[in-house]
Amino acid sequence: SGGLQKEAYWMKKPCITVRDQTEWVETIESGWNTLTGAHSKKIISAAQQSPSQKWQPLYGEGDAAGKIAGIIKNIFAS
Repeated sequence: SGGLQKEAYWMKKPCITVRDQTEWVETIESGWNTLTGAHSKKIISAAQQSPSQKWQPLYGEGDAAGKIAGIIKNIFAS
């Protein structure tokens, strides 16, 4: 599923997507997701590979809520 591809990335786990396309192209471009379709040779080859790039936070650092709360606090503290 599309959600699982993104969750695998967040968990820093390589993903093999047995589909011909994905809506999460950034996980492909980052080297942490491989599209194989239903081709057994491609699936086996992908399973034998490591991610081609170092993991980096594609979706932010996970601190947006704290930043937003700080901004709101500053607005109402004035």
